[in-house]
Amino acid sequence: MPAAGQEVVSGYRIGPKDVLAVKVLEASELDVERRVSDDGTIDLPRVGAVSAAGLTAREFAARLRALLEEKYFQQATVEVEVREFRSRPIVVIGAVRNPGNLAFSGRWTLLEALTAAGGLAGEHGGVVHVVRRAENGLSDQVTIRVDELLVKADPKVNIPIFAGDLINVPAAASLTVYFLGEVATKGAVSLRSVDRASLLVAVARAGGLTDRAASEILIKRKEPDGRTSEIRANFKRVLAGRDPDPELQDGDVIVVKEAFF
Repeated sequence: MPAAGQEVVSGYRIGPKDVLAVKVLEASELDVERRVSDDGTIDLPRVGAVSAAGLTAREFAARLRALLEEKYFQQATVEVEVREFRSRPIVVIGAVRNPGNLAFSGRWTLLEALTAAGGLAGEHGGVVHVVRRAENGLSDQVTIRVDELLVKADPKVNIPIFAGDLINVPAAASLTVYFLGEVATKGAVSLRSVDRASLLVAVARAGGLTDRAASEILIKRKEPDGRTSEIRANFKRVLAGRDPDPELQDGDVIVVKEAFF
C-alpha cells in the first residue's frame, strides 16, 4: 500500500459529484468551489462549462489555465483541489454501526473513517482490513489490529484513507467449549476470537470453579483424524502463572473433577 498518501490523491481521476476548489491567483473573483455535474462538467465564471471527468486535479488545472490564457490573461496561475471524493467513495463494511459508502474530504485517517461509520459494532473482531486498488488494477491490503489502533493508540497504524478504499471490519468468530463437573455453570460456553480463548478465560465465563473442584483439569479434544486427545492442566499452577494457560479450540470438552478430601 502506498506510504506517500499524496501520490494517491494526485493520481485521482475526477468524476461526477466530486467537489472541486478552483483558485486563480491573478483574479480572486474566479475562486470558486463547485460540484462536478452528472455529465462530468463543472460550471466556472467566465469560461462556462468545462469537462473535468477523467482528469487529475493537475490536468484539469492545466486545461483551465489554457482557457483563461486564450481569452483573459497573458499568464494564469491555476490551482485545483478535490475537496470531496464522491465519485469514488470510501466503502466501510462489516462490524460497524453504519456500514456503507462515505464521501470524504481526502484527509481522513483510518480512525476518522471508522468514526464516520458510527464506530465499531459490538460484534467486531480483532482486526481491520484496508483494501486499496492501484492504478494498474491490482489490489493491496493492509491489516490493522484493533487493540493497536484503539487501545495502544499507535499513530503508525492510524493510516491515511483515500478515495475508493474498502475498509472491512470482520465480525469476531466464535468458538464453543463445554464444561462438565465442578464449575458454577455447566454446559456450553462461547468465546469470541477477539478474546484470548484460554482455559482461564473459559473458566471465568463459566462462573469459576466450585469449592469442591480438584486442581487438575482435563481438556478433551477431537482431532482432525477423529481420535480424541487429552490435555491436563493444574488450575492452581496456571492461575498463579507457574504453568502456561492452555489455548482452547472449538468443541473442546473441559472436565473438572471433584476433589477427594
